[in-house]
Amino acid sequence: MNCSISGEVPEEPVVSRNSGLLFEKRLIERHILDYGKCPITGEPLTMDDIVPIKTGKIVKPRPVQAASIPGMLGMFQNEWDGLMLSNFALEQQLHTARQELSHALYQHDAACRVIARLKKERDEARSLLAQAERQYPVSALNAPTANAPVLSNGKRAAEDEDLAPGAKKIHPGISSSIISELTDCNAALSQQRKKRQIPGTLAPIEALESYTQISSHPFHKTNKQGIISLDILYSKDLIATGGIDTNAVIFDRPSGQILSTLSGHSKKVTSVKFVAQGESILTGSADKTVRLWQGSDDGNYNCRHILKDHTAEVQAVTVHATNNYFVTASLDGSWCFYELSSGTCLTQVFDTSGSSEGYTSAAFHPDGLILGTGTTESLVKIWDVKSQANVARFDGHAGPVTAISFSENGYFLATAAHDGVKLWDLRKLKNFRNFAPYDSETPTNSVEFDHSGSYLAIAGSDIRIYQVANVKSEWNCIKTFPDLSGTGKATCVKFGADSKYIAVGSMDRNLRIFGLPGEDAPTES
Repeated sequence: MNCSISGEVPEEPVVSRNSGLLFEKRLIERHILDYGKCPITGEPLTMDDIVPIKTGKIVKPRPVQAASIPGMLGMFQNEWDGLMLSNFALEQQLHTARQELSHALYQHDAACRVIARLKKERDEARSLLAQAERQYPVSALNAPTANAPVLSNGKRAAEDEDLAPGAKKIHPGISSSIISELTDCNAALSQQRKKRQIPGTLAPIEALESYTQISSHPFHKTNKQGIISLDILYSKDLIATGGIDTNAVIFDRPSGQILSTLSGHSKKVTSVKFVAQGESILTGSADKTVRLWQGSDDGNYNCRHILKDHTAEVQAVTVHATNNYFVTASLDGSWCFYELSSGTCLTQVFDTSGSSEGYTSAAFHPDGLILGTGTTESLVKIWDVKSQANVARFDGHAGPVTAISFSENGYFLATAAHDGVKLWDLRKLKNFRNFAPYDSETPTNSVEFDHSGSYLAIAGSDIRIYQVANVKSEWNCIKTFPDLSGTGKATCVKFGADSKYIAVGSMDRNLRIFGLPGEDAPTES
């Protein structure tokens, strides 16, 4: 009798009470544990239905093939052929499984790409919708046009949208109350300046001589590298950078963390400025617009106004000492005076002399009644803010004036251009010192006085720090930092509070901090 499962003579035969079939005990036990039914009839079967059969010792008969050597060789050949066929079938199955897996992975990767693209489009749509809601509130759209003097994007009312090509917009002008506010601010700051003393916490010359790079932070995108503007909020030690990648980044230096990334411009961010205690931030861009960002409780900044009064690249933004007004300068040959709270352009000033040069830099005097601008034609123009009159012109530079910085003492003006840096005495309206730190092929990109008026920084192919002296004394170079970006173009430089560190932007994506090693060093990003 043979086992109904294996077809072999069982060593421990058992029989089913239900079907009467004979099985090998170990095989039927395993089948019952796995399936709980008879393997032949399919009826339910338990171990209680199995009855063992007592038999004598079974001697398996030797197969006929094993009785001779040729038979054994034939048997071995048959087994080998079966093994090879089985191996071939397994290889075929493996190949098919690999093809199916490869196809599944490809589909998964494609699906991930589609999902990522859809998420990006969704986020961009949400961002544009949020900006549109901020720019065109529902209440403003529903209100009568007669009661809507200014739109939230800085443009004039609806009747100004239909201006003929080449026509100038009508601006309300700087009112007498605003002029009084500017004058009062000037008087108060001038009085304070007379009593001004160098703070005892200012970093000494010996400290600056020991400065070295203490951190580097890769903020901006790798495909459009370059930091071309920066500003520092001293009260909170925040640093804002504007990049070629169209973004501005707000960085908390003590913690080494990025607080917010301001996205919205379509071209490089040429200027970035904090307002007051950092509640607002201004960004100017080569896309001809200026954006006013308002801080929120969650630490992010939302675009409150998009100002579109310029017709060419906006090159500079500078904030008045009252923190209530700001000026933008553009390559269209005009500068605009704005009210911060409403984003209204109060006046747009063009040079009445008929010159066609555009403005490449701008800065308010610390007292707020004087505005300095640099032009593409190597001129430095000084303006009376109250009358918007050009009261002085400084010439002598070669190439566009890339940067302007007034000293906190109120007397000195530093300007940078392709040929280096010039220092001007505002009391006598004359140039009293020149610095030409680089060769004729290397422009000077940035110049900056520290907040105390004790040091002057120059950025080009490297960064140089000078000690500020008087008109007749020598201004000594106390430290030179190499441009560690490898681009040979340091684009912007700014002193930290009390000159305890120096922030530098270059034509790579990194903001570099120079200071004393180990002293209040921020976390390396």
